[in-house]
Amino acid sequence: MTKKRLDILLVERNLADTREKAKRIIMAGLVFTEQQRLDKPGTKVEASIPLTVKGKLLPYVGRGGLKLEKALKHFSITLKDRIMMDIGSSTGGFTDCALQHGAKLCYAIDVGYNQLDWKLRNDDRVIVMERTNFRYVTPDMIGHGLPDFVTIDVSFISLRLILPVLSQLLQSDSDVIALIKPQFEAGRDQVGNKGIVRDKSIHIGVLEKIVMIAEEEGYQLFDLTYSPITGGDGNIEFLAHLGWKKDKAGIGMTNVEINNLVENAHHTFHTKDIK
Repeated sequence: MTKKRLDILLVERNLADTREKAKRIIMAGLVFTEQQRLDKPGTKVEASIPLTVKGKLLPYVGRGGLKLEKALKHFSITLKDRIMMDIGSSTGGFTDCALQHGAKLCYAIDVGYNQLDWKLRNDDRVIVMERTNFRYVTPDMIGHGLPDFVTIDVSFISLRLILPVLSQLLQSDSDVIALIKPQFEAGRDQVGNKGIVRDKSIHIGVLEKIVMIAEEEGYQLFDLTYSPITGGDGNIEFLAHLGWKKDKAGIGMTNVEINNLVENAHHTFHTKDIK
């Protein structure tokens, strides 16, 4: 029997308009063959396999939009007419969410190439900055006004290398939403099989470290929460609301509050094998 990639098969059967949309539908967990969920776009399946798409498609071009959506609501941040910078934009989930919530312009920065969704690539409000290593971005490269709202979603690099650079690019009274990925902040010996961090104490240590680094770099910490969905690899992730030269003082987070946050995150995701 002939086998085909699942994302290609969805397009061929008119269950998705493009492969990019097919990938989003699949990764959102909406594709089933009978009662079995298929959640990997590159999976090779029989060409004659029965396929159904259930539920509602993501409202954004990438899963990251759901993370930012929670952050905006949880942290009570409004984006109307603000200039955004999306560091690690990838397909553009954060950018899409911000634009849908009123941002007037977004710098979509990523070291990769050709990842940004076509919808955003053709949006006049999006300044595409591909093949750009954020560590070497300077103010003269930001030609349409400095941002007052920033999201950070980076992989294979620690936030401690991002925050110092960012501080040179911000307007006063800026808000920063940083996605904290424990697998890229913890020590190598603390990351388990398949890159998963399962130990609560490591999550706590990572959050305490990031809070300390942010405050040392001059940022104000206003709040922390956990991401409403895990990363693509299954890791629990966290969201930090940082301020830059805000009129109000940061509130910080006590060790007890951080411990409670981690406990709640683990309980939410039913990670029974976590210590």
